[in-house]
Amino acid sequence: ECELWQGHVEPKMKAKELSSWRETVSLDEFAKVRKQFVDAGITLYAYNYSFRDNFSDKEIERGFEMAKALGVSILTASSTVSCVPRIDPFAEKYKIKVGFHGHDHTENPNEFSTPESFAKAMDGHSKYMCVNLDIGHFVAAGFDPVDYLEKHHERIVALHIKDRKKNHGDNLPFGEGETPIKAVLQVLKTKHYKIPANIEYEYKGADSQVEVAKC
Repeated sequence: ECELWQGHVEPKMKAKELSSWRETVSLDEFAKVRKQFVDAGITLYAYNYSFRDNFSDKEIERGFEMAKALGVSILTASSTVSCVPRIDPFAEKYKIKVGFHGHDHTENPNEFSTPESFAKAMDGHSKYMCVNLDIGHFVAAGFDPVDYLEKHHERIVALHIKDRKKNHGDNLPFGEGETPIKAVLQVLKTKHYKIPANIEYEYKGADSQVEVAKC
Protein backbone atom coordinates (compact mmCIF):
# COMPACT_ATOMS: atom_id res chain seq x y z
CA GLU A 1 0.00 0.00 0.00
CA CYS A 2 1.14 3.58 -0.51
CA GLU A 3 0.11 7.21 -0.30
CA LEU A 4 0.56 9.03 -3.60
CA TRP A 5 2.11 12.48 -3.27
CA GLN A 6 1.35 15.39 -5.58
CA GLY A 7 4.89 15.50 -6.91
CA HIS A 8 4.41 12.10 -8.52
CA VAL A 9 1.75 13.41 -10.87
CA GLU A 10 2.04 17.20 -10.95
CA PRO A 11 4.54 18.80 -13.34
CA LYS A 12 7.10 21.37 -12.22
CA MET A 13 5.54 24.74 -12.98
CA LYS A 14 5.26 28.23 -11.58
CA ALA A 15 2.40 28.71 -9.10
CA LYS A 16 0.05 30.36 -11.63
CA GLU A 17 0.75 27.71 -14.27
CA LEU A 18 0.28 24.92 -11.75
CA SER A 19 -3.04 26.39 -10.63
CA SER A 20 -4.25 26.37 -14.23
CA TRP A 21 -2.96 22.82 -14.70
CA ARG A 22 -4.89 21.56 -11.69
CA GLU A 23 -8.09 23.03 -13.07
CA THR A 24 -7.70 21.72 -16.61
CA VAL A 25 -5.63 18.52 -16.63
CA SER A 26 -7.56 15.53 -17.95
CA LEU A 27 -8.64 13.08 -15.28
CA ASP A 28 -7.63 10.37 -17.73
CA GLU A 29 -4.03 11.15 -16.72
CA PHE A 30 -4.83 10.14 -13.15
CA ALA A 31 -6.52 6.97 -14.32
CA LYS A 32 -3.29 6.13 -16.17
CA VAL A 33 -1.26 6.74 -13.01
CA ARG A 34 -3.59 4.47 -11.06
CA LYS A 35 -3.17 1.71 -13.67
CA GLN A 36 0.62 1.91 -13.33
CA PHE A 37 0.36 1.23 -9.62
CA VAL A 38 -2.23 -1.51 -10.06
CA ASP A 39 -0.08 -3.22 -12.68
CA ALA A 40 2.85 -3.08 -10.24
CA GLY A 41 0.76 -4.73 -7.52
CA ILE A 42 0.68 -1.60 -5.34
CA THR A 43 -2.54 -0.48 -3.67
CA LEU A 44 -3.14 3.26 -3.53
CA TYR A 45 -5.09 4.25 -0.43
CA ALA A 46 -4.58 8.05 -0.32
CA TYR A 47 -3.59 11.00 -2.48
CA ASN A 48 -1.72 13.98 -1.05
CA TYR A 49 -3.28 17.21 -2.33
CA SER A 50 -2.39 20.18 -0.16
CA PHE A 51 -5.16 22.77 -0.25
CA ARG A 52 -4.00 26.33 0.44
CA ASP A 53 -5.82 29.59 0.97
CA ASN A 54 -5.08 30.83 -2.55
CA PHE A 55 -6.78 27.82 -4.18
CA SER A 56 -9.89 28.58 -6.20
CA ASP A 57 -13.04 26.60 -5.46
CA LYS A 58 -12.46 24.78 -8.72
CA GLU A 59 -8.96 23.79 -7.61
CA ILE A 60 -10.34 22.51 -4.32
CA GLU A 61 -13.02 20.42 -6.00
CA ARG A 62 -10.51 19.20 -8.55
CA GLY A 63 -8.55 17.48 -5.79
CA PHE A 64 -11.56 15.31 -5.01
CA GLU A 65 -12.09 14.54 -8.68
CA MET A 66 -8.44 13.50 -8.95
CA ALA A 67 -8.85 11.25 -5.91
CA LYS A 68 -11.86 9.57 -7.52
CA ALA A 69 -9.89 9.00 -10.72
CA LEU A 70 -7.07 7.46 -8.66
CA GLY A 71 -9.56 5.20 -6.92
CA VAL A 72 -8.87 6.44 -3.38
CA SER A 73 -11.26 7.54 -0.65
CA ILE A 74 -8.74 9.59 1.36
CA LEU A 75 -6.90 12.84 0.67
CA THR A 76 -4.04 13.97 2.87
CA ALA A 77 -3.24 17.67 2.96
CA SER A 78 -0.69 20.07 4.38
CA SER A 79 -3.36 22.73 4.52
CA THR A 80 -4.54 25.58 6.74
CA VAL A 81 -7.26 25.80 9.35
CA SER A 82 -8.95 28.60 7.40
CA CYS A 83 -9.35 26.32 4.38
CA VAL A 84 -11.51 23.80 6.24
CA PRO A 85 -14.93 25.46 5.73
CA ARG A 86 -14.28 25.56 1.98
CA ILE A 87 -13.02 21.97 1.81
CA ASP A 88 -15.71 20.30 3.91
CA PRO A 89 -18.66 20.69 1.48
CA PHE A 90 -16.68 19.02 -1.30
CA ALA A 91 -15.58 16.21 1.04
CA GLU A 92 -19.24 15.55 1.86
CA LYS A 93 -20.20 15.72 -1.81
CA TYR A 94 -17.59 13.18 -2.89
CA LYS A 95 -17.61 11.09 0.33
CA ILE A 96 -13.82 11.44 0.64
CA LYS A 97 -12.03 11.93 3.95
CA VAL A 98 -9.37 14.62 4.27
CA GLY A 99 -6.53 13.97 6.71
CA PHE A 100 -4.91 17.26 7.67
CA HIS A 101 -1.16 16.88 8.09
CA GLY A 102 0.46 18.66 11.00
CA HIS A 103 3.89 20.25 11.25
CA ASP A 104 5.51 21.99 14.22
CA HIS A 105 4.67 25.57 13.25
CA THR A 106 3.07 26.31 16.60
CA GLU A 107 3.74 30.03 16.15
CA ASN A 108 1.09 30.15 13.41
CA PRO A 109 -2.45 29.27 14.62
CA ASN A 110 -3.59 28.84 11.01
CA GLU A 111 -1.20 25.91 10.50
CA PHE A 112 -2.02 22.44 11.80
CA SER A 113 0.38 21.61 14.63
CA THR A 114 -1.49 21.31 17.93
CA PRO A 115 -4.42 19.22 19.18
CA GLU A 116 -6.42 22.47 19.27
CA SER A 117 -5.76 23.18 15.60
CA PHE A 118 -6.89 19.68 14.61
CA ALA A 119 -10.00 20.12 16.77
CA LYS A 120 -10.91 23.23 14.78
CA ALA A 121 -11.06 21.05 11.66
CA MET A 122 -13.08 18.25 13.21
CA ASP A 123 -15.43 20.06 15.60
CA GLY A 124 -18.43 21.59 13.88
CA HIS A 125 -17.60 20.01 10.54
CA SER A 126 -18.45 16.72 8.87
CA LYS A 127 -17.01 13.30 9.70
CA TYR A 128 -14.87 13.64 6.57
CA MET A 129 -12.59 16.18 8.25
CA CYS A 130 -9.84 14.04 9.78
CA VAL A 131 -6.17 13.91 10.79
CA ASN A 132 -3.00 12.67 9.11
CA LEU A 133 -0.86 12.46 12.27
CA ASP A 134 2.85 13.00 11.71
CA ILE A 135 4.25 11.68 14.97
CA GLY A 136 7.68 13.29 14.54
CA HIS A 137 6.30 16.78 13.93
CA PHE A 138 3.79 16.26 16.76
CA VAL A 139 6.61 15.52 19.20
CA ALA A 140 8.66 18.47 17.90
CA ALA A 141 5.61 20.67 18.55
CA GLY A 142 5.52 19.49 22.17
CA PHE A 143 2.77 16.85 22.19
CA ASP A 144 2.34 13.12 22.86
CA PRO A 145 1.36 11.11 19.75
CA VAL A 146 0.55 7.97 21.77
CA ASP A 147 -2.03 9.78 23.87
CA TYR A 148 -3.47 11.57 20.84
CA LEU A 149 -3.69 8.33 18.85
CA GLU A 150 -5.58 6.55 21.62
CA LYS A 151 -8.03 9.42 22.04
CA HIS A 152 -8.65 10.25 18.38
CA HIS A 153 -7.93 7.06 16.42
CA GLU A 154 -11.39 7.08 14.86
CA ARG A 155 -10.56 10.33 13.05
CA ILE A 156 -6.95 9.52 12.12
CA VAL A 157 -6.68 8.27 8.54
CA ALA A 158 -2.90 7.82 8.35
CA LEU A 159 0.29 8.11 10.38
CA HIS A 160 3.59 9.52 9.17
CA ILE A 161 6.47 7.88 10.98
CA LYS A 162 9.67 9.82 11.56
CA ASP A 163 12.00 10.55 14.48
CA ARG A 164 12.51 14.10 15.74
CA LYS A 165 13.73 15.80 18.88
CA LYS A 166 11.38 17.77 21.10
CA ASN A 167 11.29 21.58 21.07
CA HIS A 168 11.33 21.83 17.27
CA GLY A 169 14.38 19.58 17.05
CA ASP A 170 15.90 18.05 13.94
CA ASN A 171 14.70 15.10 11.88
CA LEU A 172 16.99 12.19 12.81
CA PRO A 173 17.54 8.52 11.97
CA PHE A 174 15.21 6.20 13.84
CA GLY A 175 16.32 5.78 17.44
CA GLU A 176 18.26 9.05 17.65
CA GLY A 177 15.31 11.36 18.29
CA GLU A 178 12.65 11.49 21.02
CA THR A 179 9.63 10.27 19.07
CA PRO A 180 7.99 7.16 20.62
CA ILE A 181 7.89 5.21 17.34
CA LYS A 182 7.78 1.77 18.94
CA ALA A 183 5.06 2.78 21.41
CA VAL A 184 2.90 4.19 18.58
CA LEU A 185 3.24 1.00 16.54
CA GLN A 186 2.49 -1.12 19.61
CA VAL A 187 -0.76 0.82 20.08
CA LEU A 188 -1.73 0.02 16.48
CA LYS A 189 -0.93 -3.65 17.10
CA THR A 190 -2.56 -4.15 20.49
CA LYS A 191 -5.63 -1.98 19.85
CA HIS A 192 -6.06 -3.27 16.29
CA TYR A 193 -6.43 0.20 14.83
CA LYS A 194 -6.65 -0.05 11.04
CA ILE A 195 -4.49 3.00 10.38
CA PRO A 196 -1.67 2.87 7.80
CA ALA A 197 1.74 3.83 9.19
CA ASN A 198 4.02 5.32 6.55
CA ILE A 199 7.73 5.93 6.92
CA GLU A 200 8.30 9.53 5.84
CA TYR A 201 12.00 9.92 5.16
CA GLU A 202 13.15 13.47 5.94
CA TYR A 203 16.49 13.33 7.73
CA LYS A 204 19.76 13.91 5.88
CA GLY A 205 21.24 10.78 4.34
CA ALA A 206 23.24 9.70 1.33
CA ASP A 207 20.72 7.42 -0.39
CA SER A 208 16.99 7.47 0.32
CA GLN A 209 16.48 3.80 -0.58
CA VAL A 210 19.25 2.76 1.79
CA GLU A 211 18.02 5.02 4.59
CA VAL A 212 14.36 3.97 4.29
CA ALA A 213 15.46 0.33 4.47
CA LYS A 214 17.30 1.17 7.72
CA CYS A 215 14.14 2.78 9.07
